Amino acid sequence: MSSQYINEPLLDMFIFESSQLIQQLEQDIIISERESYLSELAIDEIFRIMHTIKGSAAMMCFNNISTLTHSIEDLFYFLREENPQDIDYSTLCDLVLEVVDFIKVEIEKIKNGDDADGDASTLINANKDFLSRLKQFSPPSDTTETKSHISPDTQQIYISQNNGFAPHSANLFKTVIRFDEGCEMENVRAFNIIHNLKNITNEIRHIPENIVDSDAARTIQNDGFIIYLKTDCSYEEIHQHITRTAFIKDLELDQLSNNEQFGQFEGGVKIQESKGQGYKEQSNKGQTEKELQFTSAGQSIISVSVAKLDKLMDLTGEMVIAEAMVSQNSDLKGLELDNFHKAARQLHKITSEMQDVVMSIRMVSLSATFQKMHRIVRDMSKKLEKEVELKIIGEETEVDKNIIEHISDPLMHLVRNSIDHGLESLEDRRATGKMLAGTVTLEAKNAGSDVLIIVRDDGKGLNKEKILARARDNGILHKDESDMTDREVYNILFLPGFSTKESITEFSGRGVGMDVVTKNIEAVGGSVSVDSLERVGTTVIMKIPITLAIIDGMNISVGNSRYTIPTTSIRESFRPQEADIIRDPDNNEMIMVRGQCYPLLRLHEIYDVKTDITKFSDGILVMVEQDDKIVCIFADELLGQQQVVVKSLPSYIRNERKIGGLSGCTLLGDGSISLILDISGLADFTGKDIKN
Repeated sequence: MSSQYINEPLLDMFIFESSQLIQQLEQDIIISERESYLSELAIDEIFRIMHTIKGSAAMMCFNNISTLTHSIEDLFYFLREENPQDIDYSTLCDLVLEVVDFIKVEIEKIKNGDDADGDASTLINANKDFLSRLKQFSPPSDTTETKSHISPDTQQIYISQNNGFAPHSANLFKTVIRFDEGCEMENVRAFNIIHNLKNITNEIRHIPENIVDSDAARTIQNDGFIIYLKTDCSYEEIHQHITRTAFIKDLELDQLSNNEQFGQFEGGVKIQESKGQGYKEQSNKGQTEKELQFTSAGQSIISVSVAKLDKLMDLTGEMVIAEAMVSQNSDLKGLELDNFHKAARQLHKITSEMQDVVMSIRMVSLSATFQKMHRIVRDMSKKLEKEVELKIIGEETEVDKNIIEHISDPLMHLVRNSIDHGLESLEDRRATGKMLAGTVTLEAKNAGSDVLIIVRDDGKGLNKEKILARARDNGILHKDESDMTDREVYNILFLPGFSTKESITEFSGRGVGMDVVTKNIEAVGGSVSVDSLERVGTTVIMKIPITLAIIDGMNISVGNSRYTIPTTSIRESFRPQEADIIRDPDNNEMIMVRGQCYPLLRLHEIYDVKTDITKFSDGILVMVEQDDKIVCIFADELLGQQQVVVKSLPSYIRNERKIGGLSGCTLLGDGSISLILDISGLADFTGKDIKN
């Protein structure tokens, strides 16, 4: 990439816009392939997307992307203008999706600061070959009428009265171009036009002169993009080249009568108005402050870097901590400070509202993540020769941006497994009387402070005996089979190295994948469970928190240590009697509560904390529940409930000591550190298993 085009805001905008367009293109292609038909609207949309990416990539000097998208643009320009028949839609969709995959890889390289150096020559040749075959079997169309993709309902094309000039060497033209409001990146689109024209012109000048500058976009928004050019091409040819650019709202194209008019323009500044024209000088110096405010008022939505949102969230969290440190200051104990408490309540109200606003900004719907699964289903169904229908429910459900980044891979693994392991072959489904097309359903719904993401298929279900046999063979069965519930048997699937696939395929069978699902979900404080019914289907439920940033917690003390339990996991707290404590056959302590026995965990034993409170009658028991697992935690006392800012554990704890049952830490109002308990981790282990 040339140093003259190194511009971070433009690069960020290129990455953002290209990623959005590629995602939209992928969905358009998948829908068209499913219908075995490309509508005029779809062809026009794909052409616009490729044209935009081509111009943006050319401006940023990513020539491999620009050249590749140009080959697809040529292909869809032919489809749009000539409307050929008998198109091989399957091959066409494969070509476009291969281009999509190539651009995705190159964009990832750019994000990582690497060179976008992928070789696109094979794809370009494939696109050209497909276009050549189309042209061979398509009769030539009537070229007497110049076609334009600009809709007459929303756009106006102004044609000069001077367009009667006969074509001759070095024709002189002036054009004023205005783009659709809200299309963004007007300077990139202007560069795209110049890029298209430079190969057919002898001389070209434009206002503003430096269109790479980010300020050029505002100038073009206000005054339009003006181009003067000399060319051997005719009026119709120039008109056609310009109108191929996407998002053009107005176009004025005038053929000048002499060199004098062309020479009045120099160096990006208009010296004087051309005869018969009334264009304003290209500068906003004369605009009043009110006019400038008006031009910017139309933009009600802006793109914000995720890093800035993370920083804002961190600052909000620090403010929550600071507010707690002020209102809970030990120096204030015993003092009658009515005005202070009134001000503290107002501060808490403002802090809470600000926290809610910041959290709402970070919330993103699951629709984009769910829609990506269409591509997985499409590719696997073709290669495995299975008919698969993807159903999506509740895609409008919102979760924190950081959560979404952690669930994309697990969701992909689950969808792959549903298609590869779960759904039967066409012959088997026909033999069992099922619909030939298998169904994979993605569903999302809120459950309190959590979100449930459900992946369901109507396949053959799970075979318990086969799972147990494979677990025995791999030596990962650590419990008597007769004592295991169906869910415990099915959850063996999530153990590292487990696989029921007999043969290694492109999609599964290597003993990895399902354990990755568990690790990624647990990394964000979530959990995974599976249920199945043989010959009916399998359901996998991922339970994830809506956000990781700030939670409501109950603080407890054990000796001089502090721990925080998420309030959503607490069922009740009580002070037991020694007579209520019993021991199971493995000598683990249990507590009898209303006729039910629950495991009991002493935090001071688990984490080697010194405390004088070891009798149950002197301390407190907190009954917590996570994923149908219930455990009672013994602590010294309850300190009270408050919102806490979740911080990750220090690296030396995560990497060296490997202490289980902890999901993070937080800073309390008195300046002490509290460890946040992972209820799922505590419920899975006895006290002697948690520490290494």
